[in-house]
Amino acid sequence: MRTDPRRQAGQRQAILDAAAASIAAHGFHGMSMRELAAAAGKGLSSLYHYFPSKEEILFALQREAFETLIAATSEALAGVEGAPARLYAFISQHVSYFARHPELMRVLVHEAGSLPEEKRRILRRLKERYFGIGRGIVEDLVAEGCARSGAGGADSMPEEAEMDRIAYSLFGMLNWVYGWYEPERHGSPIQLTRTIHRLALCGLRTRCPFRAVEERVDSLLQALEAPPAVADAAAAGGSW
Repeated sequence: MRTDPRRQAGQRQAILDAAAASIAAHGFHGMSMRELAAAAGKGLSSLYHYFPSKEEILFALQREAFETLIAATSEALAGVEGAPARLYAFISQHVSYFARHPELMRVLVHEAGSLPEEKRRILRRLKERYFGIGRGIVEDLVAEGCARSGAGGADSMPEEAEMDRIAYSLFGMLNWVYGWYEPERHGSPIQLTRTIHRLALCGLRTRCPFRAVEERVDSLLQALEAPPAVADAAAAGGSW
């Protein structure tokens, strides 16, 4: 009997979907292959036909998620011109994808360290490609500056380390959406995309007048002694 490739692909995807939900709920080491097979509607031997080990399931989830993100984002950006519009398209793709697959985002954030070094290297290369797309847009935005008086531009580009901090901060906002976002409470993925876009865009394209405030407060804070992790309230002269 000839195997239907589309049916096989659908069954494989059902296993990965069930695995993402199980790992998100119980952690990679808490996922049982027998329970996963039942959740996916498969026999245990059938499950092993698709994936020979738990490790291969986790690797497939992470690798294919990043490959999908890279392909979808590249396609979305292909017809978009201008750094602000490209930032919006990038954020939209990221938010929409993980709004549909919140369990998968939890797996990506928490479980990469469960894989052996060889597989982690493959994933790192994919992550670097995806990060590079976003960082490139960040660089374009910073270089453009904006029309406001005193705005930064190509003649005042920050150093490489600052550019990294900016890009990682943007990804920090995006990657932790899964931890708090509830569509019923916080609005649609489009509304969330607009919020993040506006927050990031104004910060990336201006020389903020409040930087002087940061410097002044920093100088005061640096003069203070760092507190211990736990303080004796009575010795400190107060209590809650």
